[in-house]
Amino acid sequence: MQSQKQFKRRFSFEFFPPKTDQGKEKLQNVRNQLAEVNPDFFSVTFGAGGSTRDRTIETVLNLHSQGISTAPHLSCVGGTRQEIGELLDLYKEHGINRIVALRGDMPSGMGAAGELRYANELVEFIREHSGDTFNLEVAAYPEFHPQARNAEEDLKNFARKVQAGANSAITQYFFNADSYFYFIDRLEKMGVTIPVVPGIMPIVNFSNLVRFSDMCGAEIPRWIRKQLEAYGDDSDSIRKFGEEVVTEMCEKLLKAGAPGLHFYTLNQVEPSISIWKNLGISEREKIAF
Repeated sequence: MQSQKQFKRRFSFEFFPPKTDQGKEKLQNVRNQLAEVNPDFFSVTFGAGGSTRDRTIETVLNLHSQGISTAPHLSCVGGTRQEIGELLDLYKEHGINRIVALRGDMPSGMGAAGELRYANELVEFIREHSGDTFNLEVAAYPEFHPQARNAEEDLKNFARKVQAGANSAITQYFFNADSYFYFIDRLEKMGVTIPVVPGIMPIVNFSNLVRFSDMCGAEIPRWIRKQLEAYGDDSDSIRKFGEEVVTEMCEKLLKAGAPGLHFYTLNQVEPSISIWKNLGISEREKIAF
């Protein structure tokens, strides 16, 4: 973890682009409340195969225009170099300076992956097309990508993204801090020392969490799973327990030198902001974790 302590901490919140006018109004309210704690940036997801392309663009430009840097997710699956280049030019024109560059998921029914097959190819293309215009975030998987052939290959894939020009990374969420520490230690041994910011998923709904985790390969430790199961439909107890568990993990990460936190908000305020307040992050520059 020594390499991570050298980096300035940054904190961010992730949204998904809303589908309806009601969803847009809700996200605006969420954005306004989270903006009060002055995060370093917001990010906005990009649906499988670019399925939310226009809504992502609209959301990003709207949020960015309100005064806090906003980073679009950009995936290469199903896209052409021309389409991606046009998006890059659009974002540059509007003053966007950070992009989360991802391979992305192949939606059902899509026959071809597109001209760029992997995230390292996307990072390389962005650098060729736009130079150093954008700070490029990439994904990291402390518990390893569910489609990776093995752990060693997954680490090599991450290193390729860094070699292609990634500046920093955001991890898939996890609930076992040791998996993050081990991942960073392995990267250090490989000579890979970019900031790797832990992705944090607040626990709100047990069934949804299980579904998300099964899809993305994030492990829910047995003791957490069993306790959540024991609460049944008691949503208040689930939220209280989840807040306590995730807050303790965040404290452990920050004390060990993690370079910030990235909250997966699911377009909700309270779960993320409760953890934020528990940590005293509003005074982050004064706190010696």
